[in-house]
Amino acid sequence: MQNLAQVFNNHILVVALAACFIAQLSKLLLYAVQHRRFNGRVLIETGGMPSSHSALVTALATGVGQSLGWDSPDFAIAVVFAVIVMYDAAGVRQAAGKQARVLNQMIDAFFREEIEFDEARLKELLGHTPFQVIIGSVLGVAVACLLQGG
Repeated sequence: MQNLAQVFNNHILVVALAACFIAQLSKLLLYAVQHRRFNGRVLIETGGMPSSHSALVTALATGVGQSLGWDSPDFAIAVVFAVIVMYDAAGVRQAAGKQARVLNQMIDAFFREEIEFDEARLKELLGHTPFQVIIGSVLGVAVACLLQGG
């Protein structure tokens, strides 16, 4: 139990997780405003505005830079990690989502004759647009600056 308490005493980790949580909560609020209804599933789904992945990794990198120095090897590692995660969110996962959308359309067109097809539809909202990644990154830096005091 003491080890768990030590984990939550890691201020950089707490700040990064807070940024991720705030981003996910923002998705819930944006969804409620846009669709005029509450959908709790938004809290656990990938994709959408803002990118919680970007918020998490930029808050982590910012916290490391503030705590250990902007010229530290730890900050360099955190930045490289953040860039890879954000590139993946906006690149690879976004492309996979587009492919899923096309495959779903093909399946819909192919089975219009009401042939039973019991496979689940592919998840289309996997990644983020570059704008969603940028907004998530800005959110992550802002949360880190506000909670770290830097």
